[in-house]
Amino acid sequence: MKKTSKIYYAIAIISLLTIIVIAYFQMLPESITDAQKREQILKMYMNYKKEFPAVQDVSPREAIQLSDTGKIVFIDVREPDEQSVSHLPGAITVDSFLKNPEKYNDYIKVGYCTISYRSGILAQELHQKGIPVYNLGGGLLAWVHDGGKVYKGTEETHRIHVYSKKWNLGPDSYEAVW
Repeated sequence: MKKTSKIYYAIAIISLLTIIVIAYFQMLPESITDAQKREQILKMYMNYKKEFPAVQDVSPREAIQLSDTGKIVFIDVREPDEQSVSHLPGAITVDSFLKNPEKYNDYIKVGYCTISYRSGILAQELHQKGIPVYNLGGGLLAWVHDGGKVYKGTEETHRIHVYSKKWNLGPDSYEAVW
């Protein structure tokens, strides 16, 4: 191949990659409505759920109602840096739960994470050990879309931890941290 042809070929490849990158960034969650974000969360979760089909879900709306009764415990499966940004009301870490699961026998146990993939895996493992744990369908992201409040310590916040800009699927009224 001639040197000139190689240069044109390289320019064509760079142009194509530039078009792809621009198209990708135009499809980022920031450019979609809250309703579209909610729909995307549900689609993603339903795809993940295939890995733990026996796990029972609880919808964010049901969990919000249950949290008002005081008969629910949320098990936060996320990493400490994620938990430090915000958490569901009264949430405990998975480590705290696993140290004494019997303490929560009288509670409805609901695992959650950002979109409830990691918590689905945990719920499946615990179910196999005879410990019933529901999975919060759509996780923290679905929770805030359905009007659930999140806290940093005891104070309500509008900050949520997500993996990256691509995962910025919270409502527009929330600040995403990654």
